[in-house]
Amino acid sequence: TATCVDIATTAALRRMILPGAIAVSAPVLVGFGLGAASLGGMLGGALLGCVLLALMMANAGGAWDNAKKYVEKGNLGGKGSDTHSAVVVGDTVGDPFKDTSGPSMNILINVMAIVSLVIAPLL
Repeated sequence: TATCVDIATTAALRRMILPGAIAVSAPVLVGFGLGAASLGGMLGGALLGCVLLALMMANAGGAWDNAKKYVEKGNLGGKGSDTHSAVVVGDTVGDPFKDTSGPSMNILINVMAIVSLVIAPLL
């Protein structure tokens, strides 16, 4: 029988196929379809967009985490209050933001840049 970790790992790997294919195919399609200048523009835009999105996600996740700590110290009703229930939900959303989603933008940019460098001599 499959364990919980096996099931989660298999599902995660299956769900990564489409984003991975997009990260690899987008530079190839833009490079061959529109040329080297367009590929450079796409990489610049992707870099800027990913940096801003990663910063936003890291800061939002940290803010939600700190909001939970603030309420748990007894402020705004403390533990057991409706406010505490709300900030626990916020922290649940914020943890993946700061721990996984932000840093994954770095991987996306690296993959796109490496694929672009590999196909650059062919353009």
